[in-house]
Amino acid sequence: MAAHLLGAEALHLEYPTRVVFDSLTLGVEEGDRIGIVGRNGDGKSSLLGMLAGTIEPQSGRVTRRNGVRFGVLSQGDDLDAASSVGHAIVSDRPEHEWAGDPRVRDVINGLVSDVPWEAKVGELSGGQRRRVALAALLVGEWDLIALDEPTNHLDVEGIAWLAEHLKRRWAANTGGLLVITHDRWFLDEVCTETWEVHDGIVEPFEGGYAAYVLQRVERDRIAAAAESKRQNLLRKELAWLRRGAPARTSKPKFRIDAANQLIADVPPVRNPLELQRLAVARLGKDVVDLENVSVSYGDREVLRDVTWRIAPGERTGILGANGAGKSTLLGLVCGTVSPTSGRVKCGKTVRIGLLDQQFSQLADIHGDRVREVLARTKASFTIDGKEHTPAQLLERLGFAREHLSARVGDLSGGQKRRLQLLLLLLGEPNVIVLDEPTNDVDADMLAAVEDLLDSWPGTLIVVSHDRYLLERVTDQQYAIVDGRFRHVPGGVDEYLRLRREGTAAPKPTTATKPSSDSGSEISGAQLRATQKEISAIERRLEKLSRSIEQVHERMASHDQSDYEGLQRHTAELRELEAEVAELEERWLELSELVG
Repeated sequence: MAAHLLGAEALHLEYPTRVVFDSLTLGVEEGDRIGIVGRNGDGKSSLLGMLAGTIEPQSGRVTRRNGVRFGVLSQGDDLDAASSVGHAIVSDRPEHEWAGDPRVRDVINGLVSDVPWEAKVGELSGGQRRRVALAALLVGEWDLIALDEPTNHLDVEGIAWLAEHLKRRWAANTGGLLVITHDRWFLDEVCTETWEVHDGIVEPFEGGYAAYVLQRVERDRIAAAAESKRQNLLRKELAWLRRGAPARTSKPKFRIDAANQLIADVPPVRNPLELQRLAVARLGKDVVDLENVSVSYGDREVLRDVTWRIAPGERTGILGANGAGKSTLLGLVCGTVSPTSGRVKCGKTVRIGLLDQQFSQLADIHGDRVREVLARTKASFTIDGKEHTPAQLLERLGFAREHLSARVGDLSGGQKRRLQLLLLLLGEPNVIVLDEPTNDVDADMLAAVEDLLDSWPGTLIVVSHDRYLLERVTDQQYAIVDGRFRHVPGGVDEYLRLRREGTAAPKPTTATKPSSDSGSEISGAQLRATQKEISAIERRLEKLSRSIEQVHERMASHDQSDYEGLQRHTAELRELEAEVAELEERWLELSELVG
């Protein structure tokens, strides 16, 4: 039996306006790796504060096993602005002592290798300061660690490093981790248990985010929730988890049969062929072309020889370390950055909608009430063939009716992000560019945003360190590596491998067909990724072949007088055959590369 680390008994916490928790009892055992999820404002940080002793409950008590060392990273930090980075991290320890400790070296290399050791904390950017605070915590010896949004300000490489560090920090069945994060990939990668904070309680679930989604849907089903509730976003997301990313749901011990039953009638999250057809109709064939583009700031070349021909209906995720040039690339696409050399050509019908990190779209309406802003927008918006008013859309994005009277400047960060997205959609762009859209947004809200984007018929370009979001809403990923722009068929995993290997990018590629130049040489890493993609396509083609045979058999045995039933089979057959044709074309392209 696992040893007890920490316990909370009958905790009661309330603020003047509401009761946050009433008679809350829970415990943390050796070996626990617990992810804490819930809507913004439901009490996640308050829970962590009570367990850490920084928030005093009105009644109840928190106890720790004798000698338990408990390290905490809150959303703020208490670093001394006048201190050097080195002193903030290792304090007064002699250099030979900390430099000889492999774990301390690993933390420093993984989080702050690019931050000057003698720089003053007060001179750092917000992201650098966050990483210094995290490093200062992780170099210490702790039996239990609590992290509140540790992935904020980390790029995808830093997030992957942190996940790996936490997985191997303690031996099996020792140590304890509590982490609040909206990063769903991180939850899946690190956590073996999930606590959902809602309605004044903490509800435990086995496994990471994927397992939590399934169990939440199962909970609703067992509770005999109304059919409208069962047709909710979680079922759609679960369908994606089970169909699109089976590795996520292979580890947790939950009922696969129950999952398949729940999603039996849920269609694929996106119909790529239909979305592309609609996108071409709205855009024509010309979107934005970047041809041999380079951008320099002074002596520093940020991007060089980038060729990217963006296709109508393309859904692309952009990867890159902080400072790699992602925002510069988006600026080229949006027309706010001019190339130093090369040219950018924009289609005549292109209307770009940008969701940036600074909420710039809301600056001019800072003092307006939300309802006044909505009154100036178009009267309706179509999603999945249904008309929605702006107020209905706002409700779908998690706004309560009372928020309609709030001034835009008084909204929380998450509410501003949702309003920003709504106004962007109501502007009816045919190209949407999202720059870090997950900032300030909780997991349930992200699912709602992803649902909206699934049915949006246009070109979508996303820059994000949230790899779950990238895999969920985009169909392909590209990376900026050493100033060059390259396709990464293996997605985030391939990008991280390239970064580890320090592989420079090859000659610039045409992004809509990254492998079309059959005469170009490719590196060993590219070759392995290409062969991996070819194998995946061949496996998928085998499955599709069996599915097509099954449809033919069903059609042969079907009542030939049931015209509607036969039509459904025919439509299914056409969809399968269209996917086969698309995969075969991609297989030929890749085969030419490795041939």
